[in-house]
Amino acid sequence: MSRRQVFRLKSRYELLGAPGLASQKRGQPSNNRICEAVRTEALRLIELHYRDFGPTLAAEKLAERHQIALSRETLRAWMNQAGLWATRSQRKARLHQPRYRRQHLGELIQIDGSEHDWFEGRGPKCSLLVFIDDATGRLMQLMFAVSESAFAYFDALRGYLEQHGRPIAFYSDKHSIFRVTGADKRAGDGLTQFGRALQSLNIEIICANSSQAKGRVERANKTLQDRLVKEMRLAGINDMTAANAFVPQFIAIWNARFAKPAANPNDLHRCLRDSDSLDLLLCWRSKRRMTANLVVHYNRMQLVIEDCELARHAAGQDIEVLDFPDGRLEVHWRNIPLPYRAIDKLQRVDPAAIVDNKRLSEALSYIQAEQARREPLKPDRIGPQRSHQKTGIMKARTDKFAQMKKRA
Repeated sequence: MSRRQVFRLKSRYELLGAPGLASQKRGQPSNNRICEAVRTEALRLIELHYRDFGPTLAAEKLAERHQIALSRETLRAWMNQAGLWATRSQRKARLHQPRYRRQHLGELIQIDGSEHDWFEGRGPKCSLLVFIDDATGRLMQLMFAVSESAFAYFDALRGYLEQHGRPIAFYSDKHSIFRVTGADKRAGDGLTQFGRALQSLNIEIICANSSQAKGRVERANKTLQDRLVKEMRLAGINDMTAANAFVPQFIAIWNARFAKPAANPNDLHRCLRDSDSLDLLLCWRSKRRMTANLVVHYNRMQLVIEDCELARHAAGQDIEVLDFPDGRLEVHWRNIPLPYRAIDKLQRVDPAAIVDNKRLSEALSYIQAEQARREPLKPDRIGPQRSHQKTGIMKARTDKFAQMKKRA
Protein backbone atom coordinates (compact mmCIF):
# COMPACT_ATOMS: atom_id res chain seq x y z
CA MET A 1 0.00 0.00 0.00
CA SER A 2 1.10 3.53 -0.61
CA ARG A 3 2.01 5.93 2.24
CA ARG A 4 -1.11 8.00 1.65
CA GLN A 5 -3.38 4.90 1.84
CA VAL A 6 -1.83 3.93 5.17
CA PHE A 7 -2.64 7.38 6.57
CA ARG A 8 -6.23 7.07 5.25
CA LEU A 9 -6.68 3.72 7.01
CA LYS A 10 -5.16 5.17 10.21
CA SER A 11 -7.65 8.02 10.19
CA ARG A 12 -10.61 5.66 9.60
CA TYR A 13 -9.41 3.37 12.39
CA GLU A 14 -9.23 6.28 14.82
CA LEU A 15 -12.69 7.41 13.77
CA LEU A 16 -14.61 4.09 13.34
CA GLY A 17 -12.42 1.45 14.94
CA ALA A 18 -11.69 -1.97 13.36
CA PRO A 19 -14.86 -2.02 11.17
CA GLY A 20 -13.59 1.09 9.43
CA LEU A 21 -10.74 -0.88 7.84
CA ALA A 22 -13.20 -2.87 5.69
CA SER A 23 -13.98 -1.57 2.21
CA GLN A 24 -16.90 0.84 2.18
CA LYS A 25 -18.14 -0.90 -1.01
CA ARG A 26 -18.58 -4.25 0.70
CA GLY A 27 -22.02 -5.62 -0.20
CA GLN A 28 -22.50 -3.02 -2.94
CA PRO A 29 -22.82 -3.92 -6.67
CA SER A 30 -19.56 -3.86 -8.63
CA ASN A 31 -18.95 -1.00 -11.00
CA ASN A 32 -17.85 -3.58 -13.64
CA ARG A 33 -20.93 -5.75 -13.35
CA ILE A 34 -22.73 -6.86 -16.50
CA CYS A 35 -25.87 -4.93 -17.32
CA GLU A 36 -29.03 -6.50 -15.96
CA ALA A 37 -30.65 -6.24 -19.41
CA VAL A 38 -27.91 -8.50 -20.85
CA ARG A 39 -28.51 -11.06 -18.11
CA THR A 40 -32.26 -11.04 -18.72
CA GLU A 41 -31.83 -11.39 -22.50
CA ALA A 42 -29.29 -14.23 -22.16
CA LEU A 43 -31.54 -16.22 -19.84
CA ARG A 44 -34.52 -15.59 -22.12
CA LEU A 45 -32.64 -16.97 -25.13
CA ILE A 46 -31.47 -20.00 -23.16
CA GLU A 47 -34.99 -20.69 -21.96
CA LEU A 48 -36.30 -20.34 -25.52
CA HIS A 49 -33.64 -22.11 -27.62
CA TYR A 50 -31.09 -23.82 -25.36
CA ARG A 51 -33.10 -25.15 -22.45
CA ASP A 52 -31.16 -28.44 -22.26
CA PHE A 53 -27.74 -26.97 -23.13
CA GLY A 54 -24.89 -26.92 -20.63
CA PRO A 55 -23.24 -23.59 -19.70
CA THR A 56 -20.19 -24.15 -21.95
CA LEU A 57 -22.19 -24.97 -25.08
CA ALA A 58 -24.81 -22.32 -24.29
CA ALA A 59 -22.08 -19.66 -23.99
CA GLU A 60 -20.67 -20.73 -27.37
CA LYS A 61 -24.08 -20.48 -29.06
CA LEU A 62 -24.91 -17.11 -27.49
CA ALA A 63 -21.66 -15.68 -28.86
CA GLU A 64 -21.95 -17.43 -32.23
CA ARG A 65 -25.63 -16.84 -33.01
CA HIS A 66 -26.65 -13.82 -30.90
CA GLN A 67 -23.38 -11.87 -30.42
CA ILE A 68 -23.67 -12.02 -26.63
CA ALA A 69 -20.18 -12.69 -25.27
CA LEU A 70 -20.23 -14.14 -21.76
CA SER A 71 -17.82 -16.35 -19.86
CA ARG A 72 -19.05 -19.87 -19.22
CA GLU A 73 -18.62 -19.46 -15.43
CA THR A 74 -20.73 -16.31 -15.37
CA LEU A 75 -23.37 -18.10 -17.40
CA ARG A 76 -23.10 -21.16 -15.15
CA ALA A 77 -23.90 -19.01 -12.08
CA TRP A 78 -26.81 -17.30 -13.82
CA MET A 79 -28.28 -20.60 -15.05
CA ASN A 80 -27.89 -22.15 -11.61
CA GLN A 81 -29.69 -19.23 -9.96
CA ALA A 82 -32.47 -19.43 -12.58
CA GLY A 83 -32.86 -23.19 -12.13
CA LEU A 84 -31.62 -23.97 -15.66
CA TRP A 85 -28.51 -25.89 -14.56
CA ALA A 86 -27.49 -28.05 -11.62
CA THR A 87 -23.92 -27.94 -10.30
CA ARG A 88 -21.82 -31.08 -9.97
CA SER A 89 -22.40 -31.21 -6.23
CA GLN A 90 -26.15 -31.06 -6.83
CA ARG A 91 -25.99 -34.07 -9.14
CA LYS A 92 -25.32 -37.66 -8.23
CA ALA A 93 -21.60 -38.34 -8.00
CA ARG A 94 -20.15 -40.78 -10.55
CA LEU A 95 -16.97 -42.78 -10.14
CA HIS A 96 -14.56 -43.44 -13.00
CA GLN A 97 -11.45 -45.56 -12.73
CA PRO A 98 -8.50 -43.59 -14.12
CA ARG A 99 -6.25 -45.03 -16.80
CA TYR A 100 -3.31 -43.50 -18.60
CA ARG A 101 -3.80 -42.64 -22.24
CA ARG A 102 -1.82 -44.51 -24.87
CA GLN A 103 1.32 -42.80 -26.09
CA HIS A 104 0.79 -42.63 -29.87
CA LEU A 105 -1.93 -41.63 -32.31
CA GLY A 106 -3.24 -44.76 -34.00
CA GLU A 107 -2.00 -47.12 -31.28
CA LEU A 108 -5.48 -47.90 -29.90
CA ILE A 109 -8.81 -46.85 -31.43
CA GLN A 110 -11.90 -47.30 -29.27
CA ILE A 111 -15.04 -48.18 -31.25
CA ASP A 112 -18.67 -48.41 -30.22
CA GLY A 113 -22.19 -47.95 -31.54
CA SER A 114 -24.76 -45.71 -29.88
CA GLU A 115 -28.45 -46.27 -30.63
CA HIS A 116 -30.36 -43.08 -29.86
CA ASP A 117 -33.14 -40.81 -31.08
CA TRP A 118 -30.58 -38.64 -32.88
CA PHE A 119 -33.19 -36.59 -34.78
CA GLU A 120 -35.49 -36.05 -31.77
CA GLY A 121 -38.50 -37.52 -33.53
CA ARG A 122 -37.93 -35.67 -36.82
CA GLY A 123 -36.61 -38.91 -38.34
CA PRO A 124 -36.31 -42.60 -37.44
CA LYS A 125 -34.07 -43.81 -34.63
CA CYS A 126 -30.68 -45.05 -35.76
CA SER A 127 -27.20 -45.90 -34.49
CA LEU A 128 -24.04 -43.81 -34.58
CA LEU A 129 -20.76 -45.70 -35.02
CA VAL A 130 -17.97 -43.88 -33.17
CA PHE A 131 -14.21 -44.33 -33.67
CA ILE A 132 -12.11 -42.32 -31.17
CA ASP A 133 -8.35 -42.33 -30.61
CA ASP A 134 -7.30 -43.29 -27.08
CA ALA A 135 -4.11 -41.19 -27.03
CA THR A 136 -5.56 -37.88 -28.18
CA GLY A 137 -9.35 -38.12 -27.77
CA ARG A 138 -9.72 -37.25 -31.46
CA LEU A 139 -12.85 -38.37 -33.26
CA MET A 140 -11.48 -40.41 -36.15
CA GLN A 141 -14.74 -41.57 -37.74
CA LEU A 142 -18.48 -41.07 -37.25
CA MET A 143 -21.15 -42.77 -39.33
CA PHE A 144 -24.91 -43.06 -38.94
CA ALA A 145 -26.38 -46.49 -39.74
CA VAL A 146 -29.78 -48.14 -39.43
CA SER A 147 -28.39 -50.47 -36.78
CA GLU A 148 -25.11 -51.67 -35.31
CA SER A 149 -24.32 -54.50 -37.74
CA ALA A 150 -21.29 -56.08 -39.38
CA PHE A 151 -22.10 -54.43 -42.74
CA ALA A 152 -22.40 -51.02 -41.05
CA TYR A 153 -18.99 -51.49 -39.41
CA PHE A 154 -17.57 -52.56 -42.77
CA ASP A 155 -18.69 -49.24 -44.29
CA ALA A 156 -17.35 -47.23 -41.34
CA LEU A 157 -14.05 -49.15 -41.38
CA ARG A 158 -13.61 -48.49 -45.10
CA GLY A 159 -13.97 -44.74 -44.54
CA TYR A 160 -11.52 -44.89 -41.64
CA LEU A 161 -8.87 -46.85 -43.56
CA GLU A 162 -9.10 -44.66 -46.65
CA GLN A 163 -8.68 -41.50 -44.57
CA HIS A 164 -6.20 -42.51 -41.86
CA GLY A 165 -4.66 -45.89 -42.73
CA ARG A 166 -4.37 -49.03 -40.59
CA PRO A 167 -4.13 -48.55 -36.78
CA ILE A 168 -2.43 -51.00 -34.44
CA ALA A 169 -5.59 -52.19 -32.65
CA PHE A 170 -9.29 -51.54 -32.13
CA TYR A 171 -10.83 -51.64 -28.64
CA SER A 172 -14.48 -52.73 -28.54
CA ASP A 173 -17.14 -54.31 -26.33
CA LYS A 174 -18.16 -57.99 -26.43
CA HIS A 175 -20.77 -57.58 -29.14
CA SER A 176 -21.10 -60.63 -31.40
CA ILE A 177 -19.79 -58.51 -34.29
CA PHE A 178 -16.36 -58.48 -32.64
CA ARG A 179 -16.29 -61.66 -30.56
CA VAL A 180 -17.37 -65.23 -31.26
CA THR A 181 -20.03 -66.26 -28.76
CA GLY A 182 -19.85 -69.43 -26.68
CA ALA A 183 -22.33 -71.32 -28.85
CA ASP A 184 -20.13 -70.80 -31.94
CA LYS A 185 -16.72 -71.53 -30.40
CA ARG A 186 -16.82 -75.22 -31.23
CA ALA A 187 -16.75 -74.62 -34.99
CA GLY A 188 -14.84 -72.34 -37.30
CA ASP A 189 -11.58 -70.47 -36.74
CA GLY A 190 -12.82 -68.44 -33.76
CA LEU A 191 -13.12 -65.21 -35.78
CA THR A 192 -16.17 -63.17 -36.64
CA GLN A 193 -16.55 -61.66 -40.09
CA PHE A 194 -15.29 -58.32 -38.79
CA GLY A 195 -12.42 -60.05 -36.97
CA ARG A 196 -11.49 -61.94 -40.15
CA ALA A 197 -11.32 -58.68 -42.10
CA LEU A 198 -9.11 -57.07 -39.43
CA GLN A 199 -6.81 -60.11 -39.35
CA SER A 200 -6.35 -59.85 -43.12
CA LEU A 201 -5.46 -56.17 -42.66
CA ASN A 202 -3.03 -57.03 -39.81
CA ILE A 203 -5.10 -55.11 -37.22
CA GLU A 204 -5.79 -56.50 -33.75
CA ILE A 205 -9.22 -56.45 -32.12
CA ILE A 206 -9.35 -56.27 -28.29
CA CYS A 207 -12.63 -56.77 -26.43
CA ALA A 208 -13.03 -54.83 -23.17
CA ASN A 209 -14.26 -56.70 -20.11
CA SER A 210 -16.52 -53.82 -19.02
CA SER A 211 -17.92 -50.56 -20.33
CA GLN A 212 -15.75 -48.64 -17.84
CA ALA A 213 -12.63 -50.08 -19.47
CA LYS A 214 -13.43 -48.23 -22.69
CA GLY A 215 -14.73 -45.17 -20.90
CA ARG A 216 -13.33 -42.72 -23.43
CA VAL A 217 -15.74 -43.78 -26.17
CA GLU A 218 -18.58 -44.27 -23.67
CA ARG A 219 -18.20 -40.70 -22.39
CA ALA A 220 -17.89 -39.47 -25.98
CA ASN A 221 -21.20 -41.17 -26.79
CA LYS A 222 -22.91 -39.31 -23.97
CA THR A 223 -21.43 -35.98 -25.07
CA LEU A 224 -22.39 -36.66 -28.69
CA GLN A 225 -25.96 -37.43 -27.63
CA ASP A 226 -25.99 -33.93 -26.17
CA ARG A 227 -23.91 -31.79 -28.54
CA LEU A 228 -24.40 -33.54 -31.88
CA VAL A 229 -28.17 -33.80 -31.40
CA LYS A 230 -28.42 -30.08 -30.77
CA GLU A 231 -26.06 -29.14 -33.59
CA MET A 232 -28.19 -31.16 -36.03
CA ARG A 233 -31.33 -29.55 -34.61
CA LEU A 234 -29.90 -26.09 -35.27
CA ALA A 235 -28.76 -27.15 -38.76
CA GLY A 236 -32.22 -28.56 -39.61
CA ILE A 237 -30.97 -32.12 -40.24
CA ASN A 238 -33.70 -34.79 -40.18
CA ASP A 239 -32.28 -37.93 -41.84
CA MET A 240 -29.17 -40.11 -41.96
CA THR A 241 -28.04 -38.96 -45.41
CA ALA A 242 -27.87 -35.31 -44.35
CA ALA A 243 -26.38 -36.30 -40.99
CA ASN A 244 -23.53 -38.26 -42.60
CA ALA A 245 -22.82 -35.29 -44.86
CA PHE A 246 -22.71 -33.01 -41.78
CA VAL A 247 -20.40 -35.32 -39.79
CA PRO A 248 -16.99 -34.18 -41.23
CA GLN A 249 -17.75 -30.57 -40.31
CA PHE A 250 -18.72 -31.59 -36.78
CA ILE A 251 -15.59 -33.77 -36.37
CA ALA A 252 -13.35 -30.82 -37.27
CA ILE A 253 -15.07 -28.60 -34.67
CA TRP A 254 -14.92 -31.34 -32.00
CA ASN A 255 -11.24 -32.12 -32.55
CA ALA A 256 -10.26 -28.45 -32.56
CA ARG A 257 -11.92 -28.03 -29.17
CA PHE A 258 -11.42 -31.30 -27.31
CA ALA A 259 -8.50 -33.22 -28.85
CA LYS A 260 -5.21 -33.28 -26.95
CA PRO A 261 -1.68 -33.79 -28.31
CA ALA A 262 -0.30 -37.30 -27.97
CA ALA A 263 2.54 -37.90 -25.52
CA ASN A 264 4.63 -39.16 -28.44
CA PRO A 265 4.24 -37.29 -31.76
CA ASN A 266 4.82 -40.40 -33.91
CA ASP A 267 1.72 -41.54 -35.81
CA LEU A 268 1.46 -45.35 -35.77
CA HIS A 269 -1.05 -45.58 -38.61
CA ARG A 270 0.21 -47.71 -41.50
CA CYS A 271 -0.64 -47.24 -45.16
CA LEU A 272 -2.78 -49.79 -46.94
CA ARG A 273 -0.76 -52.42 -48.80
CA ASP A 274 -1.11 -53.01 -52.53
CA SER A 275 -2.57 -56.43 -51.73
CA ASP A 276 -5.30 -54.97 -49.48
CA SER A 277 -8.43 -55.04 -51.65
CA LEU A 278 -11.07 -53.44 -49.43
CA ASP A 279 -13.89 -54.66 -51.69
CA LEU A 280 -12.89 -58.29 -51.12
CA LEU A 281 -11.94 -57.90 -47.45
CA LEU A 282 -14.87 -55.85 -46.14
CA CYS A 283 -17.65 -58.27 -47.00
CA TRP A 284 -19.40 -61.28 -45.50
CA ARG A 285 -17.58 -64.45 -46.63
CA SER A 286 -19.28 -67.83 -46.17
CA LYS A 287 -18.08 -71.29 -47.16
CA ARG A 288 -20.55 -73.56 -48.96
CA ARG A 289 -20.38 -76.92 -50.72
CA MET A 290 -21.30 -76.91 -54.42
CA THR A 291 -23.53 -79.81 -55.43
CA ALA A 292 -22.89 -82.08 -58.40
CA ASN A 293 -25.63 -80.15 -60.22
CA LEU A 294 -23.62 -76.93 -59.85
CA VAL A 295 -25.97 -75.46 -57.24
CA VAL A 296 -24.95 -73.52 -54.11
CA HIS A 297 -27.42 -72.96 -51.27
CA TYR A 298 -27.04 -69.60 -49.51
CA ASN A 299 -29.40 -67.50 -47.38
CA ARG A 300 -32.61 -69.23 -48.55
CA MET A 301 -31.50 -68.94 -52.17
CA GLN A 302 -30.24 -71.35 -54.79
CA LEU A 303 -27.26 -69.98 -56.69
CA VAL A 304 -27.14 -71.88 -59.97
CA ILE A 305 -23.61 -71.74 -61.39
CA GLU A 306 -23.31 -71.44 -65.16
CA ASP A 307 -22.12 -74.66 -66.72
CA CYS A 308 -18.48 -74.32 -67.77
CA GLU A 309 -15.26 -76.27 -67.46
CA LEU A 310 -14.16 -74.35 -64.35
CA ALA A 311 -17.52 -74.90 -62.63
CA ARG A 312 -17.36 -78.65 -63.37
CA HIS A 313 -13.95 -78.80 -61.67
CA ALA A 314 -15.43 -77.07 -58.60
CA ALA A 315 -18.45 -79.41 -58.37
CA GLY A 316 -18.56 -81.18 -55.02
CA GLN A 317 -15.91 -78.89 -53.49
CA ASP A 318 -15.99 -76.02 -51.04
CA ILE A 319 -16.56 -72.62 -52.55
CA GLU A 320 -16.90 -69.16 -50.97
CA VAL A 321 -19.89 -66.81 -51.22
CA LEU A 322 -19.05 -63.12 -50.87
CA ASP A 323 -21.93 -60.97 -49.62
CA PHE A 324 -21.14 -57.26 -50.07
CA PRO A 325 -22.63 -54.37 -48.04
CA ASP A 326 -24.35 -52.98 -51.16
CA GLY A 327 -26.27 -56.27 -51.66
CA ARG A 328 -24.10 -57.83 -54.38
CA LEU A 329 -23.19 -61.52 -54.23
CA GLU A 330 -20.19 -63.27 -55.75
CA VAL A 331 -19.30 -66.95 -55.81
CA HIS A 332 -15.54 -67.67 -55.69
CA TRP A 333 -13.65 -70.91 -56.12
CA ARG A 334 -9.94 -70.62 -55.36
CA ASN A 335 -10.36 -66.81 -55.54
CA ILE A 336 -11.83 -67.05 -59.05
CA PRO A 337 -15.36 -65.64 -59.49
CA LEU A 338 -17.94 -67.95 -61.06
CA PRO A 339 -20.97 -66.60 -63.00
CA TYR A 340 -24.36 -67.63 -61.59
CA ARG A 341 -28.07 -66.87 -61.42
CA ALA A 342 -30.09 -66.74 -58.19
CA ILE A 343 -33.37 -68.48 -57.42
CA ASP A 344 -35.18 -67.41 -54.25
CA LYS A 345 -36.46 -70.31 -52.16
CA LEU A 346 -38.21 -68.24 -49.47
CA GLN A 347 -38.97 -64.55 -49.93
CA ARG A 348 -40.12 -63.59 -46.48
CA VAL A 349 -38.78 -63.03 -42.97
CA ASP A 350 -38.52 -66.16 -40.85
CA PRO A 351 -40.62 -65.53 -37.69
CA ALA A 352 -38.38 -67.85 -35.69
CA ALA A 353 -35.14 -66.15 -36.72
CA ILE A 354 -32.91 -65.04 -33.88
CA VAL A 355 -32.46 -61.25 -34.02
CA ASP A 356 -29.82 -59.45 -32.02
CA ASN A 357 -31.21 -56.76 -29.70
CA LYS A 358 -29.24 -53.98 -31.39
CA ARG A 359 -30.74 -54.92 -34.78
CA LEU A 360 -34.31 -55.27 -33.54
CA SER A 361 -35.42 -51.85 -34.85
CA GLU A 362 -34.04 -52.61 -38.32
CA ALA A 363 -35.67 -56.06 -38.37
CA LEU A 364 -39.07 -54.72 -37.28
CA SER A 365 -38.96 -51.95 -39.90
CA TYR A 366 -38.20 -54.51 -42.59
CA ILE A 367 -40.97 -56.83 -41.37
CA GLN A 368 -43.48 -53.97 -41.36
CA ALA A 369 -42.57 -52.97 -44.92
CA GLU A 370 -42.80 -56.57 -46.12
CA GLN A 371 -46.19 -57.08 -44.44
CA ALA A 372 -47.54 -53.90 -46.05
CA ARG A 373 -46.27 -55.05 -49.44
CA ARG A 374 -47.80 -58.54 -49.09
CA GLU A 375 -51.13 -57.36 -47.61
CA PRO A 376 -53.79 -58.57 -50.10
CA LEU A 377 -56.73 -56.45 -51.14
CA LYS A 378 -59.99 -57.92 -49.77
CA PRO A 379 -62.21 -58.84 -52.74
CA ASP A 380 -65.97 -58.49 -52.60
CA ARG A 381 -66.88 -62.16 -52.19
CA ILE A 382 -70.42 -63.52 -51.78
CA GLY A 383 -70.90 -66.37 -49.31
CA PRO A 384 -68.28 -68.30 -47.35
CA GLN A 385 -65.06 -69.51 -48.92
CA ARG A 386 -64.11 -73.19 -49.02
CA SER A 387 -60.71 -73.35 -50.60
CA HIS A 388 -60.26 -76.99 -49.59
CA GLN A 389 -63.49 -78.13 -51.26
CA LYS A 390 -63.96 -79.15 -54.88
CA THR A 391 -65.13 -76.64 -57.44
CA GLY A 392 -68.92 -76.44 -57.74
CA ILE A 393 -69.93 -77.63 -54.26
CA MET A 394 -70.99 -74.12 -53.17
CA LYS A 395 -72.21 -72.96 -56.59
CA ALA A 396 -75.95 -73.22 -55.85
CA ARG A 397 -75.64 -71.31 -52.59
CA THR A 398 -73.44 -68.65 -54.20
CA ASP A 399 -75.97 -68.10 -57.01
CA LYS A 400 -78.73 -67.74 -54.45
CA PHE A 401 -76.87 -65.00 -52.57
CA ALA A 402 -76.09 -63.23 -55.85
CA GLN A 403 -79.76 -63.12 -56.85
CA MET A 404 -80.77 -61.82 -53.39
CA LYS A 405 -78.17 -59.03 -53.69
CA LYS A 406 -79.49 -57.99 -57.13
CA ARG A 407 -83.11 -57.82 -55.90
CA ALA A 408 -81.98 -55.71 -52.95
